[in-house]
Amino acid sequence: MDRTPNITLRQLRTFEAVARLRSFSRAAQGLHLSQPTVSLQVKQLTEAIGMPLLDHSHRALGPTEAGLLVAETAREAGRLLES
Repeated sequence: MDRTPNITLRQLRTFEAVARLRSFSRAAQGLHLSQPTVSLQVKQLTEAIGMPLLDHSHRALGPTEAGLLVAETAREAGRLLES
């Protein structure tokens, strides 16, 4: 059985915006999406990867170490698609 996670470019772009802006609401505004849609995309990506990508424990939302790697991968994928 194939256990490859089903990760979409939309999920990566959405997560990158949340990690960069440190806010689901600001990411939603910037991406012209609803906040629940952004939350769902990040939740699905987190489940596909199988580890926490965002740290909600501090006063401000921020990416975990894994989240930093995913955000950088998302930025790199975006750069490659643009070129």
